[in-house]
Amino acid sequence: MSGFLGARGPRLRPLNPKRATTVSVLDVGSSKIICLIARLKPIEPGIMLPDRTHMAEVVGIGYQRSRGIRRGAVVDMNAAEQAIRLAVDAAERMSDLTVESLIVNLSCGQLGSDAYHASVAIGGHNVEDGDIDRVLKAGTAHSVRDGRSVIHTLPIGYSLDQQSFIRDPRGMTGEQLGLDMHVVTAEALPIRNLLACIERCHLAVDALVATPYASGLSALIEDEAELGTLVIDMGGGTTTAAVFHEGRFVHAESLPVGGHNVTLDIARGLSTPVNDAERLKTMYGSPLPCPSDDREILTVPLVGDDTDMPNQVPRSQLVRIIRPRIEETLEMIRDKLSASGAHALAGRTIVLTGGAAQLTGLPEVARRILGRNVRVGRPLGISGLPENYKGPAFCASVGLAVYPQVAQFEQFQPRSRGTRATGTDGGYFTRVGAWLRSF
Repeated sequence: MSGFLGARGPRLRPLNPKRATTVSVLDVGSSKIICLIARLKPIEPGIMLPDRTHMAEVVGIGYQRSRGIRRGAVVDMNAAEQAIRLAVDAAERMSDLTVESLIVNLSCGQLGSDAYHASVAIGGHNVEDGDIDRVLKAGTAHSVRDGRSVIHTLPIGYSLDQQSFIRDPRGMTGEQLGLDMHVVTAEALPIRNLLACIERCHLAVDALVATPYASGLSALIEDEAELGTLVIDMGGGTTTAAVFHEGRFVHAESLPVGGHNVTLDIARGLSTPVNDAERLKTMYGSPLPCPSDDREILTVPLVGDDTDMPNQVPRSQLVRIIRPRIEETLEMIRDKLSASGAHALAGRTIVLTGGAAQLTGLPEVARRILGRNVRVGRPLGISGLPENYKGPAFCASVGLAVYPQVAQFEQFQPRSRGTRATGTDGGYFTRVGAWLRSF
């Protein structure tokens, strides 16, 4: 399947299929910060993986509880810097490599999608690389709303005269070359703060990747991406969604709510400390009621209570607190997709990723509200992951490591040994700014 989950064309620089390389990624979330160092090895002859030229193997992992991050955005520069430094340092120690540049996920800034169409005259000759360059430039000439920056610019499909749904028009003949594009944008200010925080760690950013896109790269199988799938990444502070159709990332949505909101609801509803609310949610929480809930009694510590008298509540009370928040979040995703028209492209499958996707009973509730088949996604296509890193909470991290070989933006070049090249590159923000204005 050509172009699986990524943009293809002459503006994309593929990895050398005969050479191994190392890539470093940083997953900045509201509840955790993860640094992965992965070695991309050329696939051996005889192994068939669609659109993959390399196999990814994790050689270094760093994990830190998130600090200074709220809803994916930096709210305390010093605390966030320290957490990032510790995560990167742990990955460097494990791999015995030095990280100088990273691929970073993006959950903040209210991710949004815009669709554009552009066309150029080619005068009846065969389509060449220069023609595709011209139509790409025409497609990105549309103005982005004030205060927003471009994160991804993805060709969805080309057309020649009256023929549509062309994936690679090079070598074909026509009079008019058209292009449909998916442009993902986010608010510029949270991006600048995130980049500034990473720069304070003396690290550069090779690329920014929307979190639900990265999760889809990791969790989807080929048929799901081709037939249409909705990926919902439920993190600690945000819930983001990506629609994949015909192997392409075609739509993105974002909500400023996540698993931490459920924890706060429990803390307020039961008057218990936040840490105890998180424990109750993890061990006993569910949005799905069952007949035994009234008979199952939970011991709940009270805020400021220094007595030995236990406070006991039935599990049904915990379910009644969790259920409205989960249903509201799923209904908001459903309404946003319906308003955008993207629900028609999402097929009949939903894949849940992110830490909050581990909540017991969530797939059943999502199936009822969204009316589609639902499964919990796990990171695929990578080796070397410890067993406790193979859950849905780590899909985005692994997807960032997969990203270079399936997206391959012209501005992105993996650095050997997980480092960036030194020399005169015009400065960090200049280089990142050029990437944000890609194509």
